[in-house]
Amino acid sequence: MSTGNTTKSFWEMDELRIVSGAMVILSAATALMVAVPYVLLKNIEPPAGLKPYTSVQLTGRQVYIANGCVYCHSQQPRDIKQAPDALRGWGRAPVAADYAYDTPHLLGTMRTGPDLFNIGARQPSKDWHLGHLYQPRAYTPGSIMPSYPFMFEVRQGAAKPGETAITLPPALTKPGEVVIAKPEVLALVDYLIGLDHTYTPLPALAAPAKAKP
Repeated sequence: MSTGNTTKSFWEMDELRIVSGAMVILSAATALMVAVPYVLLKNIEPPAGLKPYTSVQLTGRQVYIANGCVYCHSQQPRDIKQAPDALRGWGRAPVAADYAYDTPHLLGTMRTGPDLFNIGARQPSKDWHLGHLYQPRAYTPGSIMPSYPFMFEVRQGAAKPGETAITLPPALTKPGEVVIAKPEVLALVDYLIGLDHTYTPLPALAAPAKAKP
């Protein structure tokens, strides 16, 4: 009887050690990955060149999230020492202040498609974005990006006042047919064009200037 009680006591002690160890690891990870960055970054002001999102851009940002764009596109060019992202035209490596208005952050975890941190500077054409979303392969041959025809209305006739008819390559439309961009895709394109971080980041976060001789 005593042996059984002793064995049970050892098991209870092991369970207590496991739970306690797990709590310590979780607490340390939370402090390191959440609390410390928050304390270090909470007072950083956005750069003067970074403008808050408009209401339309915020709507477009939600469309971006809802359609899973974040799963295939990042918004964080890597430093030239790590990868040739700058040589691809994706811009400088970002600093924390570049994301001052981003909640939640859409850094991305993989790149099936190109980085979009500066897509607004790289491709500022509204017509291009609309056509590309309607049929990516007509603008980027070999692209594996899905098309989003449900964001458009295809019908016979002309566009009505206030509607946005998109310009497409002739092979994508039939005679007398018009393709109308719905409000959701117009908001998405407005958000994409607004992704322009080609300004100079905050002086305190930029590379230090070389001292004059």
